Amino acid sequence: VMRAAKKPSYEKSRIKSLKELEILDTLEEQNYDDLTKLAAHICDVPISLVSLVDEDRQWFKSHHGLDAKETPREFAFCAHAILKDEVLYIPDSEKDERFHDNPLVVNDPHVKFYAGVPLKVESGYNVGTLCVIDSKPRELSEKQLDALKCLARQVECQLNLRLKLKEVS
Repeated sequence: VMRAAKKPSYEKSRIKSLKELEILDTLEEQNYDDLTKLAAHICDVPISLVSLVDEDRQWFKSHHGLDAKETPREFAFCAHAILKDEVLYIPDSEKDERFHDNPLVVNDPHVKFYAGVPLKVESGYNVGTLCVIDSKPRELSEKQLDALKCLARQVECQLNLRLKLKEVS
């Protein structure tokens, strides 16, 4: 049976850090869209997202190749990814007991492959991920994984810059 990610013990502080960004439900921005487009191209996948995980959903600041703006947190691969500091890498979700019967796997967008890099803000908390998704199983090369991590650091820079500009104004 599908397992929703547990909320970490530091969830209140993590959510506070996310809210301080004042980014949820904001308009699309070229800076983030460029990074998801690059991630999709480099990893040769149809979908890439900047996903931010709040109390009960994952909301997409950028969604390349997917029309949805958000999904319930209980289905979110990204909710699992934010619990650790390394890439959550799932070459074939149908072979992973956490995800094989997940509604996002069984139904549209049929997430068979997922790689998500946690996005850490200055407070030290992971607020979301830069992730790449495919509807068929696949592997990423070391070079692709490394490039994905580089792009995730650029997303983190954008998030932290947003915070700094907010503090200045």
